[in-house]
Amino acid sequence: MKLQGRTALVTGASRGIGRAIALALAAEGADVAVNYVSSEPGARDVVENITKMGRRGILARADVSDYPDTFRMAQDVLAAFGHLDILVNNAGVNSDKTFVKMDHASWRKVVAVNLDGVFNCTKVFVDQMLKQNWGRVVNITSVIGQIGNFGQANYAASKAGVAAFTKSLAKELAGKGITVNAVAPGFVETEMVSGIPEKVRNRLLEQIPLRRFGTPEEVARAVAYLVSSDGDYITGAEVSINGGLLM
Repeated sequence: MKLQGRTALVTGASRGIGRAIALALAAEGADVAVNYVSSEPGARDVVENITKMGRRGILARADVSDYPDTFRMAQDVLAAFGHLDILVNNAGVNSDKTFVKMDHASWRKVVAVNLDGVFNCTKVFVDQMLKQNWGRVVNITSVIGQIGNFGQANYAASKAGVAAFTKSLAKELAGKGITVNAVAPGFVETEMVSGIPEKVRNRLLEQIPLRRFGTPEEVARAVAYLVSSDGDYITGAEVSINGGLLM
C-alpha cells in the first residue's frame, strides 16, 4: 500500500485510462476523487469499486475546460478530503478532421479540454500543494503529441502543449516538494480507439513493434509508480508507453 494516507483526484475517470488510474491509486491505498462531466453512471461505478477496496471514493463533477466550474470542484474536493496530494490530469477529447476541413469549433473544443483543462485543474490545486510542501502531478499526454498524426492537428497540438507545460512547471516546482510528470500512451484499448476500422487497425499494428495495443492498466501502473515514493526522483519526464511505436 504505497499510497496509504494519500488523496488523489483523477480527471476523466469514469471510463478508459482514467478509470484504470483511479482504481490503481485506490489499490495502492489512496482515497480518490473521481472527476467526470457527463458519464455519472460510470463514475459512480468507479466510486463503488474504490469503496469495495476499503478506500474513500467521491464524485467530483466538473467541466475541466470551464475554470469557474473547476474551481468549484476543487473547493468541494478539499472540503471532503481536507487536502489533495495527487492530481492526475487525464481528461481528454478528440475531434478528428483534416486541417482543411477543421473548423474553429473543433479546434477550440479539443484545446479547451486537453490543454486548458490541465491548466485549470493544476491552478486550482497548486497553492494547497505548495502550502503542504508536497504534491504529485501527472499529465496524460499522447504519442500523437510526439509524432503528429493525419487528421489530428488539434489533438496533437494540445498534447504537445501539455508536454511542454509539464516540463516548465516541473522546473518551477522542483524545489517546493512537488514533482510534475507526463505519461504518453500510444494506442490503448479504450472507447477512443474501439471505433477504428479494421483495415486501419491492422496498419497501426504493423507499425507497433510489440504488435498489439496497450491496456489502460499498463498506463495506470506507470502513473501509480510516478506518484509513489518509488518515483520521488523523477520530475519533468514524459514516460512513453507505446509498444515501441516511438523509439
